[in-house]
Amino acid sequence: MGILKINHLLGLEGVSQNDLITILDTANSFRQILERPVKKVPTLRGKTIANLFFENSTRTRVSFELAEKRLSADTVNFSASGSSVSKGETLKDTVRNIEAMKIDMVVCRHSSPGAAKYLTECLDSVIINAGDGSHEHPTQGLLDIMTLREKLGDLEGKKIAIVGDIAFGRVALSNIYGLKTLGADVMVCGPSTLIPRNIEELGVKVSYRVEEAIEFADALNVLRIQLERQNGTGLFPTLREYNRFFGVSKERLKINPDVLILHPGPINRGVELDSDVADGNSSVILEQVTNGVAVRMAVLYLLSGGQEVTDEQI
Repeated sequence: MGILKINHLLGLEGVSQNDLITILDTANSFRQILERPVKKVPTLRGKTIANLFFENSTRTRVSFELAEKRLSADTVNFSASGSSVSKGETLKDTVRNIEAMKIDMVVCRHSSPGAAKYLTECLDSVIINAGDGSHEHPTQGLLDIMTLREKLGDLEGKKIAIVGDIAFGRVALSNIYGLKTLGADVMVCGPSTLIPRNIEELGVKVSYRVEEAIEFADALNVLRIQLERQNGTGLFPTLREYNRFFGVSKERLKINPDVLILHPGPINRGVELDSDVADGNSSVILEQVTNGVAVRMAVLYLLSGGQEVTDEQI
């Protein structure tokens, strides 16, 4: 039995402060491994992990695969294209057939909200949600929070603004749940058409002016416009118009030049974020990517039953 109270990582909603801090502290320990000449430990030797990606992914998929290899796990990689899914096989049949090959953990990305939770009802394996539709993306939320903790220290009372596509971006909910649990003051900002109704009930402030968000924040987490989920519904006139009113530019950052800039990627340069900001001194985007491997190592290790990491293990 591990030291987390959760058996799966389906989202950050309802995850306790103790569990969040345990994952983040463990990730800090594993982060040291990534700086060593030999970036590998035998921690999950003998464990088999299936990466089931029913949606396209670069950063998340590669990050999980690297995390698994760094921990010496055996991995099975699945993508929907070219699989039996294209022949009409159901999600349940796909995953049960894969589990019959004696795997221990499943990392799943799927376009349907709740897909990861559904898998917990079908399988005995540990399930980790790598993004389920527009619902949650918990490991992205954790790596964002890890990066913020590195730069800002204790997040109690820190002001974090999430800017962009709040309605369709699964990163937003995971950040909100995690940041609020750790005591941060959170604001969401974007066009009214991309802000969910009643989101204030989650304890966040709402702004429809990016200048207000920049002035408010110690850090901005700038989210991509999820055009692929909006189904051509015309929620704002054009991408150029969006950039004009909500794009984070060097000029706008003169309001608060010390604000940190985060982005989960991929970046639409010149839309939600200008290149000179993405590549500027305040950007911690590449640090987020590195921390993503450490966070996923921590999640895999702890959910496999791992205890507190010792110096001998790193």
